Amino acid sequence: MARVLLFNKPFQVLSQFSPVAGKQTLADYIDVAGVYAAGRLDFDSEGLMLLTDDGALQARVSNPRYRQSKIYLAQVESIPGPRALRDLSTGLELKDGPTRPAKVEQIDEPDWLWPRDPPIRERKIIPTRWLRLEISEGRNRQVRRMTAAVGHPTLRLVRIGIGDWTLNGLSPGEYRLL
Repeated sequence: MARVLLFNKPFQVLSQFSPVAGKQTLADYIDVAGVYAAGRLDFDSEGLMLLTDDGALQARVSNPRYRQSKIYLAQVESIPGPRALRDLSTGLELKDGPTRPAKVEQIDEPDWLWPRDPPIRERKIIPTRWLRLEISEGRNRQVRRMTAAVGHPTLRLVRIGIGDWTLNGLSPGEYRLL
């Protein structure tokens, strides 16, 4: 029977078990042998990671051809207008090709979200806005590149869902075996 582990990756933790001098990795939080990350979250992103010992499941989650949905909360610089939201929802041309359309909506900052340490940079004259984005690819830094392409760089990025799996009940650094 396959083992599946859900992990809430803290900010500035590498999505790998191999040690890197001066940086925290999954090994600093997860003491379960034989599981591997199904996809990655970049060093500056937080939230849900799925780890498993099932190679087929790992491929279904991480390979873009399976169109596995991934849901993110992105705090972006400034307030996106209708054109930026439309461009995100219809797909964008990035340096590595067009993106699939994203489901996107503006939301209020979630009241359950933990504070980030260190906090994001704040500018008195530039507001921020939270977006909920659902994508079905997962290219390298895709959400960050998409929001930057429409003129709203991502300041904080938290993955809250992968398919039917969610972050619910996991604090940063915690994991749960299913």
